[in-house]
Amino acid sequence: MSTNLNRRQLIGAGLAGGLALTSTATLPSLADESSETDLFTLGVASGDPLPDSVVLWTRLCRSPLAPDGLGGMAARRYPVRWEVAEDDAFRRVVRRGSTVAAPSWAHSVHVEVDGLRPGRDYWFRFRAGRQLSPVGHTRTAPGYDADPAALAFAFTSCQNYPAGYFTALRHMAQDDLDVVLHLGDYIYEGGGGGALGRAHAPASETFGLADYRVRHSQYKTDPDLQALHAAHAMISVPDDHEVENNWAGDISQVDTEPDQDPAVFRQRRAAAFKAMYENMPYRRAQLPDGPDMRLYRRVRYGRLLDFSMIDTRQYRDDQLEDCVGDCEARRDPGRTMLGEAQERWLVDGLADPGAARWKVVGNQGISFEADRVAGPGVAYSQDNWGGYAGARQSLYDQVHEAGVENLVVVTGDAHRNASAELKLDFADQSSPTIGTEFLGTSVSSGGDGGDQSALTRTWLAENPHIKFANDQRGYQRVRVSRETLEVDYRVLEYVTRPGSPVSTRETMVVESGRPGIVAGGRV
Repeated sequence: MSTNLNRRQLIGAGLAGGLALTSTATLPSLADESSETDLFTLGVASGDPLPDSVVLWTRLCRSPLAPDGLGGMAARRYPVRWEVAEDDAFRRVVRRGSTVAAPSWAHSVHVEVDGLRPGRDYWFRFRAGRQLSPVGHTRTAPGYDADPAALAFAFTSCQNYPAGYFTALRHMAQDDLDVVLHLGDYIYEGGGGGALGRAHAPASETFGLADYRVRHSQYKTDPDLQALHAAHAMISVPDDHEVENNWAGDISQVDTEPDQDPAVFRQRRAAAFKAMYENMPYRRAQLPDGPDMRLYRRVRYGRLLDFSMIDTRQYRDDQLEDCVGDCEARRDPGRTMLGEAQERWLVDGLADPGAARWKVVGNQGISFEADRVAGPGVAYSQDNWGGYAGARQSLYDQVHEAGVENLVVVTGDAHRNASAELKLDFADQSSPTIGTEFLGTSVSSGGDGGDQSALTRTWLAENPHIKFANDQRGYQRVRVSRETLEVDYRVLEYVTRPGSPVSTRETMVVESGRPGIVAGGRV
């Protein structure tokens, strides 16, 4: 099956919008087939809230691990009805309609519902044949000119299915949140089974469209992940493992696989992006065009909060392979992490006089300097912003020169917690602080973890701008007001068995108009 279906073909299939562009009256009914098997095995989700709109998602799937990736569904188009209500009993339905689930997009459904009221709770569900989906809950964003007194969101990343249970997501589902940010590694592409009875399907590394579809389906069957999606809207960006470990632009990681050829890698990326779109609550604006997908975007929550979600994979230069210590190449300002267009978009949005009070950047790899060698000498990761120090300096300089206030970067990828002040010059701790970065731990990647490893202790010893570090699994809950932004580091005791309790390991506080951390940390 081709992975290059374009926007025009998608619209012709009736899937690009909330309502089908062709009549559903002549489509075959699911009532004509056996209804014994659940069609909604992957649950429901919502995403990218606006003041008057939200995207709703589901995917018809009888057999999530069917090797062809089509979930045991017949190769035909089916009508799917949807409705949105102001109550969970659906006594006050405010929007309803029908759309089409087509095999060309793995019978996924993306409905962009409009005409909703800002800052309101809604419940939604789908119907296919005689079956009703589970009920999902979502919340629209405040009006663009609204000035809410407080908002709450969570951010998370790195959920490796064989490595542990997704208990953190269950706890997150139970919190009262306006939205959840997922910062990447929603799936992992590798093979392997682990020791927990949660082996990856397919058993080998994912390369083709069917492989990625099955892998997404497997993750979506997880009950804790389903609970999170049913409870809260999500704004998501991928990192590397949705495609392949450490990929950069059109370049695969160094290995012996066929995708060392950039043309082959682009085919693989197209398959990965197509499956990702099919299985996530993305809007039409994120519809992939072959190997390309516009993922960076801004979501405004009134005058209090802007989310600028960035993409640190598609436009970057390749990682340095032979950089030792503080090599000159990592400071090359000609190397890019974001690409020229995305960097301009980011800086312009942060510096816009009409921007919200708090500017939150959803980021993948850490941007703060993180020397990981104790004592003399230094060493930095080449996959995160440490390997692109020249590009980072250019970005920091522009933010500083523009006088951007209340910059907060939230980050995933590193499988540990940390909070750091972003210095204009990390070698000079007296230099201006331009913002704050909160690194969030993984959901399960890395296994149970512990309070502090040798690496986190080294981070704290060698990098005075890092104020807190911890190695437990969990998630991050953020409470935002006009005066403060507070991050609760919620940690689990274990992930290698289900049901861990959750507790707050540390709370870090930033005050509006005062860059840097004012409470918590150095533990």
